[in-house]
Amino acid sequence: MAQLYQMLRSRSVLHYSLTLTLSVLLSCSCPALGKKKLYIGALFPMSGGWPGGQACLPAAQMALKLVNKRTDILPDYELELIHYDSMCDPGEATKLLYDLLYTEPIKIVLMPGCSSVSTLVAEAARMWNLIVLSYGSSSPALSNRQRFPTFFRTHPSATLHNPTRVQLFQKWKWTKIATIQQTTEVFTSTLDDLEERVKEAGIEISVRQSFLTDPAVAVKNLKRQDARIIVGLFYETEARKVFCEVYKEKLYGKKYVWFLIGWYADNWFKIKDPSINCTVEQMTEAVEGHVTTEIVMLNPETVRGASNLTSQEFLAQLMSKLGGKNPEETGGFQEAPLAYDAVWALALALNKTVGPLKAKGHRLEDFNYNNRDITAEIYRAMNTSSFEGVSGHVVFDAQGSRMAWTLIEQLQGGSYKKIGYYDSTKGNLSWYGNDKWIGSGPPADQTVVIEEFRYLSQKLFVSVSVFAGLGILLGIICLTFNIYNSNVRYIQNSQPYLNNMTAVGCMMALAAVFPLGIDGLHVHRRQFPVVCQFRLWLLGLGFSLAYGSMFTKIWWVHTVFTKKDEKKDKRKHLEPWKLYATVGVLLGIDILSLMIWQIVDPLHITVEKFTREAPKGDLDVLIQPLLEHCSSEKMNTWLGVVYGYKGLLLLLGIFLAYETKSISTEKINDHRAVGMAIYNVAVLCMITAPVTMILSSQQDASFAFASLAIVFSVYITLVVLFVPKTIHNKHTLTSCSMRRLITRGEWQSDAQETMKTGSSTNNNDEEKSRQLERENKELQKIIQEKEERVSELRNQLSERQALRSRRRASTVTSQNHSPPPLPDSKISRNNCHTSRLQLLYK
Repeated sequence: MAQLYQMLRSRSVLHYSLTLTLSVLLSCSCPALGKKKLYIGALFPMSGGWPGGQACLPAAQMALKLVNKRTDILPDYELELIHYDSMCDPGEATKLLYDLLYTEPIKIVLMPGCSSVSTLVAEAARMWNLIVLSYGSSSPALSNRQRFPTFFRTHPSATLHNPTRVQLFQKWKWTKIATIQQTTEVFTSTLDDLEERVKEAGIEISVRQSFLTDPAVAVKNLKRQDARIIVGLFYETEARKVFCEVYKEKLYGKKYVWFLIGWYADNWFKIKDPSINCTVEQMTEAVEGHVTTEIVMLNPETVRGASNLTSQEFLAQLMSKLGGKNPEETGGFQEAPLAYDAVWALALALNKTVGPLKAKGHRLEDFNYNNRDITAEIYRAMNTSSFEGVSGHVVFDAQGSRMAWTLIEQLQGGSYKKIGYYDSTKGNLSWYGNDKWIGSGPPADQTVVIEEFRYLSQKLFVSVSVFAGLGILLGIICLTFNIYNSNVRYIQNSQPYLNNMTAVGCMMALAAVFPLGIDGLHVHRRQFPVVCQFRLWLLGLGFSLAYGSMFTKIWWVHTVFTKKDEKKDKRKHLEPWKLYATVGVLLGIDILSLMIWQIVDPLHITVEKFTREAPKGDLDVLIQPLLEHCSSEKMNTWLGVVYGYKGLLLLLGIFLAYETKSISTEKINDHRAVGMAIYNVAVLCMITAPVTMILSSQQDASFAFASLAIVFSVYITLVVLFVPKTIHNKHTLTSCSMRRLITRGEWQSDAQETMKTGSSTNNNDEEKSRQLERENKELQKIIQEKEERVSELRNQLSERQALRSRRRASTVTSQNHSPPPLPDSKISRNNCHTSRLQLLYK
């Protein structure tokens, strides 16, 4: 642009004297020559991105003809139009502007068309003190008075569309839009203005795409980013390219709304264009339902304005001048009233300057490119223009832009229908209510995302809960049995208090199954952290009681019976309080760690989001699956500490159970069963912990794995620990009954003596019976130990005899005559046993 200025100014200096001389000769005509001519230099685009000159040029010529006939407007002057085809190309316009400025005669005003051409002309015109009046420029950039100080336009700024668009967005409750623009200044500045306006209205531009010549990539990006409400800013030729790509990408239909500029030809999408490979039917399908915002360019009222024509009379004369051409195929037909009124605005402004200029000693014919006084008068006259034209009331704002209403149209069935007007000066929306949509109504501005929580399968929850409830019932039965038979020596030798702790711990662990299965389906979100606490405390304390009591037993057996020097003494001295203290320590560690966890980093509810899912059917929605979790800020750290501590206990328990598998002790007679239970619990826990962490996003699988592991480990523990005791107790009761039958006669004789003497009661007899039973059990155990010892000695004696037999091979005969010792010893032992039995039952 700077080079253009320098070039034009240099030529201006060279031709200044010649221009001045010719202008004086042309302007100083004698009265016989008639009216003095004032020349208007105009650029009408007859082709290119916007071929508006096809209708605007005839309209301007109509206006000039009427103005020149009027005796009340510029009676001493005649306006003449010198025009060229700019092709809506700034490069071509530069050449034509050079010709206009340096070709006689002098032009008093310039009238460009396209925004890109008007930008070039208006920026250069101030160097020649020329007023620029555009009939077809909508670029918001042209409203910059510092850059374009002499620019006026009867075509409103493109930003006048933006208040209307924002009003429609709010009417249809859209808060997210997308834009696609052709990379030109007019559309860039329009979009910048739109961005500011929607931001003030609380609307977000989520996607902003642009293209230079090929819109394919931009349209694909709109599709990929789920754009729904799309504002398109581009010329008519590019609009056909855009919607051909829109058809290919299926970016149309009931889910989408396009907002376009309203100054395209009515059949712009039906015009054959060699630059696209889409049929007319495909284009018609793609553009159906789009909305246009268009400046009101034709006065809807029957009013005769400055030209003494109504808008309908103007259209009739224009159609006649076009020679019957189809208006839909004639570029600039909609803007023709603006070109018509532009000529009238110029004529009225020049007419207003005649008097003031005459008072200052100037005349319009005295104008040259160095006369700023005449330019200033024309500027003031244009700035205060106000008249009724065929396009409506013509008035300019402080930036030289036309102020007008906005027409809102929608393409319905292949033709545009008026659906409303918007007056941006008053913020008034006139709505006809005849808008139509492909779907049931205006589409959503984005895919509607329905949040759907994933809940645990109720069938699974009920099934596992039944098993857990039965397990708790089994635990109660085992606990009752253990307490009721606590005086039985066999039960006493299994440390019944520790077994009671095991049963209570198992029931607490089973009770944790219920909160594990409770989720948002059963409790409110605010109550969910309480459920999380129940899960943690029930499972933690249940494990400590159940496993801690079994671990304590196996630990004591290993500690006592792996020290050979103290073995005999330790067997006789078992202090129960030490066992209880060990369980208390393990339980205290758990309570302390859980309290610290909940004080420092309490559990709360977190929501996990999954990949969105499309529901069945043609619904414009997506399902957002959500899953509630119990978590804390440093959940992994706390789980690492707890799992590490529990894991060491499990591994140590497995080791101790293996080391003590062959030990037999009377003080803890069920340690082998405890070892088996530890094996099962350890294996299940070590498998379940990592698997549930991996399956945490699958609520059914995670719950099933964790809850069934708890149920199975508890069932195995209760069965292994308490069923053998039940069976042994049953056999003991059967043996006692048999012995009572054997000694029935003695009991009867004692009863007879009691009846006779009256010195005893039935209670004393029962007490005596229980005492004899206890003595009988003790003697049986002593006999069993002695039999084991005798069996050992017999084995040793047999080995020694075999050794002697090999050494004394020569004395085999004498050994055959010697009586064998074993039968005698066996007989003597049997005799002893018989005597003891007699003593026992006596």
